[in-house]
Amino acid sequence: MNFSKFGFDSDLMEGISAMGFESPTPIQEQAIPAILEGKDIIGSAQTGTGKTAAFLLPVIQNIIASREANKTRALVIVPTRELAQQIDQHMEGFSYFTPVSSIAVYGGGDGTDFAQEKKALSEGTEIVICTPGRMIAHLNNNYVKFDSLKYLILDEADRMLDMGFFDDIMKIIQYLPQKRQNLMFAATMPDEIRKLARKVLHQPVELNIAISKPAEKILQVAYPVYEAQKLPLVTHLLKEHDLQSVIVFCSTKLSAKQLGRQLKREGLKAQDIHSDLDQKQREEIMLDFRNRKLNILVATDLLSRGIDVDNIELIVNYDVPHEGEDYIHRIGRTARAELDGVAITLISEEEQYKFARIEKLLEKQVTKSTVPEEFGEAPDYDPSKHRGRGGGRYGGSRNQGGSRNKGGGRHQGGSKGSGKYKGSRKGDFRKK
Repeated sequence: MNFSKFGFDSDLMEGISAMGFESPTPIQEQAIPAILEGKDIIGSAQTGTGKTAAFLLPVIQNIIASREANKTRALVIVPTRELAQQIDQHMEGFSYFTPVSSIAVYGGGDGTDFAQEKKALSEGTEIVICTPGRMIAHLNNNYVKFDSLKYLILDEADRMLDMGFFDDIMKIIQYLPQKRQNLMFAATMPDEIRKLARKVLHQPVELNIAISKPAEKILQVAYPVYEAQKLPLVTHLLKEHDLQSVIVFCSTKLSAKQLGRQLKREGLKAQDIHSDLDQKQREEIMLDFRNRKLNILVATDLLSRGIDVDNIELIVNYDVPHEGEDYIHRIGRTARAELDGVAITLISEEEQYKFARIEKLLEKQVTKSTVPEEFGEAPDYDPSKHRGRGGGRYGGSRNQGGSRNKGGGRHQGGSKGSGKYKGSRKGDFRKK
């Protein structure tokens, strides 16, 4: 199947071709016809499955067909400015040969950016991509015109709820026409998302594509370590394997800053990226990373979904993520398209039970590797000794609500893997 089967306008097809899109992904095959038919959608698909094109292409097509120019027809709400930029870049490519315009509305810029956003929101631009806080700042000034809006898209809705944006989303919706088409996309479908869907969507078509499972092509490896062993071990791994494109995820800005400084001291081409940097700095770092001027990006979870870079060879979880979903989003940065990838997680004693909960969500054991002898003796992997110390939503015996897997009980089968990772990359990741 190719995109011509959807009956898209020739100008839109020219943009699709220029972007290098040939055949639709499963989520696009299912979502595009339903959206073109005017149905509400709740879609669940893992990172890298093509959700952005799944909602942008039919919305652009419908706007072209309506021939109503200079009016805001669609609002896309996303959790982070990086994701807003990413979607806006896709819009620019898809709509290049069409009359459909767009603007990304997010914080972190200067007064000129705000003035440009104000002009677009008051005079009209067909598709607006925004973060919740920035949009509310504009709405509070009473010049935003949504009276012609036909489409509301909530992308990465699960992440927005995790970040505490529920009230902001509901406030924005109060400004929208009641009669509209609603599209909601998320990587996971906990109860909180379904509650939001009941409030926003009308008889939605539910689409589920590979929920909450990393791509099978990702080789997942974990090192049980003492906390003090993390820094020397990650430095050793990065130097030994000499990769061109690596993302190291940390759970806090402080950890990302410290690790970024240390890796640079070790002579590695690394840079930390986090919310303390201004927008221009982040954009320059991401450009250098895409152009391979930087080999290693040290990032926080806030940016795990907003990083859209192909050919990531290795993901390192310097800290175990707080949530199973965050683990999936982090490692989903690698092994995209038809490429293979590796994901390494460093697990301190205090993080073992938290990682066991992630393994329960994955429904598989991640292979445990041996720390090289020069770093000293490492702890055994026995999550039952550290039950409840890792924190996070999945821990403990209290019911937190939702359909997520809960922690509890002794973790069984913490067996060590055998053999070696062998591939096109230099070296191997040793295992017990």
